[in-house]
Amino acid sequence: MEKGGGKPAPSRLCFLATLCAMFWVLIFYFHFAVVSNDPDASAARTAEVSIARGHLQFPVPDGAARLDMPLAPPARASEPPPAPKEKEEEEQPAAGARQEEEQPAAGARQEEAPPKVAAAASYPFERALRTAENKSDPCGGRYIYVHELPPRFNEDMLRDCEKLSVWTNMCRFMSNDGLGPPLSDEEGVFSSTGWYGTNQFSVDVIFGNRMKQYECLTKDSSIAAAVFVPFYAGFDIARYLWGYNVSTRDAASLDLVDWLMKKPEWNVMGGRDHFLVAGRITWDFRRLTEEESDWGSKLLFLPAAKNMSMLVVESSPWNSNDFGIPYPTYFHPAKDADVFLWQDRMRSLERPWLFSFAGAPRPGDPMSIRGQLIDQCRSSSVCKLLECDLGESKCHSPSTVMKMFQSSLFCLQPQGDSYTRRSAFDSMLAGCIPVFFHPGSAYVQYTWHLPKNYTRYSVFIPEHDIRTRNASIEERLKSIHPDVVKNMREEVINLIPKVIYADPRSKLETLKDAFDVSIQAIINKVTKLRRDIIADREDKDFIEENSWKYNLLEDGQQTIGPHEWDPFFSKPKDKGGDSSGSSAEAAKNSWKIEQRGQN
Repeated sequence: MEKGGGKPAPSRLCFLATLCAMFWVLIFYFHFAVVSNDPDASAARTAEVSIARGHLQFPVPDGAARLDMPLAPPARASEPPPAPKEKEEEEQPAAGARQEEEQPAAGARQEEAPPKVAAAASYPFERALRTAENKSDPCGGRYIYVHELPPRFNEDMLRDCEKLSVWTNMCRFMSNDGLGPPLSDEEGVFSSTGWYGTNQFSVDVIFGNRMKQYECLTKDSSIAAAVFVPFYAGFDIARYLWGYNVSTRDAASLDLVDWLMKKPEWNVMGGRDHFLVAGRITWDFRRLTEEESDWGSKLLFLPAAKNMSMLVVESSPWNSNDFGIPYPTYFHPAKDADVFLWQDRMRSLERPWLFSFAGAPRPGDPMSIRGQLIDQCRSSSVCKLLECDLGESKCHSPSTVMKMFQSSLFCLQPQGDSYTRRSAFDSMLAGCIPVFFHPGSAYVQYTWHLPKNYTRYSVFIPEHDIRTRNASIEERLKSIHPDVVKNMREEVINLIPKVIYADPRSKLETLKDAFDVSIQAIINKVTKLRRDIIADREDKDFIEENSWKYNLLEDGQQTIGPHEWDPFFSKPKDKGGDSSGSSAEAAKNSWKIEQRGQN
């Protein structure tokens, strides 16, 4: 009995230890070999790990919103996102969108994934478009960025102003910010202020100085509605039109394009948002060949320049990269009241002459109708004539010319040496109703500044009627009812602000002058182009040769067709209607206008 009591036998203890060890081996085997292959168990383990890291994520059904996804939907191209306050805020949504695409929800099966939506295209000019939506910003959608060009492209030319013309010392015309010297009033036809002896080819500097006073300039090109290039293209080519080879004539244009294309602003739209101004006719910049005898420079044919818009005093009906703006007149008001007083004065004038004409014949041009106009005026008792020639004449006196226009109901405006002439704007400034004989003289030129319904402010008598049928101008004008004449004259007087350039040293308060109209038209053009690019609705069927027809389309019109003026613009266009043949001769003769002082 004593031997059977006390501690258990060692063999039994060993047996129990062995059983315990086998039990735990089976537990671990089951955990790692079976549970690890179960997806649900894996998800549970993942949740445990997430909890341990402090990132609790809940599994969601397919198609439901994840808590870690951005709640705002991605912006569509037609609905730009709100303008960001800071650049970092602008970049974060895009980064979030990329993260969302690159990191699909864990556990989602490929066959059950929702269809992938293509991301909306992003354009570098979208921020500029969004500025127009900011109603609290008076400059929203109107900002202009001005390139800071090296002075060789502008100011250096003014320092050498005596070299800007073969026959005229342009230095005196550069005074008063390009307006020229103040005019004396020998004939008593001007108002007390705002009248200057302005050269008709001075738009480069007048426009440039007006731009310096523009109220919505910006140093941030990303919000600019358009980009201005202050290159004095007209002054540049005027230095080299006579006696210089094509390399010299093209040097500054090639240099400018090279300079622009290196700028980041150019890359936004390849220059399609850029514009510049040249106070000469388009034919001075449309040389087709490298022949030394060919006329002008090739600025408007440079590939880069074709993307830009160029504002000229006469544009090409067959090209889309230039736009007509008014010649400068002699009147440059500093405030609205100056304009209102002048308009009232033009309304109250007695006009004893039915019609008038100031100009010289063109005996060397068999197609010119000027000789017939002069003959008709001479033979009429109701026409006032100022004959101009290369010598001294009263046509060189602004006061004499303006006095004649102020005393006439109608002013004859045939083609000048080219399609257009400054006289048309001088006559309108005097409240005289213009009579045109070719649609290229105004109707397809100045569609930004003049009504497209030309019958509201002018009379059109086709050249053919004068040339072949010898139509009576006097009878044609007398047949217009006096009430219609009154309405037309009122329309002309109301147009005065839009066809004059205000004093660059001041700013009109409420009226829009030729500069303001041109700037708004450029902004509208670039804005429409940007929206069309985003919406992928650019006109792929645009026919550049019919550019003049597109310019006449009213808002909302999209297509062009046959037009009553086709015969005026369908003739052979001198190898493209540019720098040879009659176009070159017109440009050369137009350049010589500076000798005559009146075209």
